[in-house]
Amino acid sequence: MLYGQDRRELRQVYFRAWRKHGAGEPLEGAEQLIVTVALRHPEYHALLARPEAGEDRDWLPELGEANPFLHMGLHIAIEEQLAIDQPPGIRLHYARLCRQCGDEHAAQHRMMECLGEMLWRAGREGVQPDTQVYLDCLGRPV
Repeated sequence: MLYGQDRRELRQVYFRAWRKHGAGEPLEGAEQLIVTVALRHPEYHALLARPEAGEDRDWLPELGEANPFLHMGLHIAIEEQLAIDQPPGIRLHYARLCRQCGDEHAAQHRMMECLGEMLWRAGREGVQPDTQVYLDCLGRPV
């Protein structure tokens, strides 16, 4: 969907989708999913409305900053996983987490923690991401 682009190009996809949404223009391809995710995050609306403020910015975790594009991108990844039930069983985990967390957004945030753990381990160990690590994490009590 959004792969193979550099950081600036990828962020432009978000800015363009948000601009089109605000102008009432039709959304194409991934733009609808981007807008759906962005609408759940009002704290990012001002950033999305001002591309010059975010297209080259770095958010530093060591300073307690969360990258809004990474955050929205993880939501998008989870939405895509749920759409095709990949890895197999992800929808069952999601349904359980929705019940336990009380809402879909909170459930996705819990899933993002597990997705991040899987990706962090793969990077640390220099291996491909292991979906079993992801599923095992999702199976832990909230």
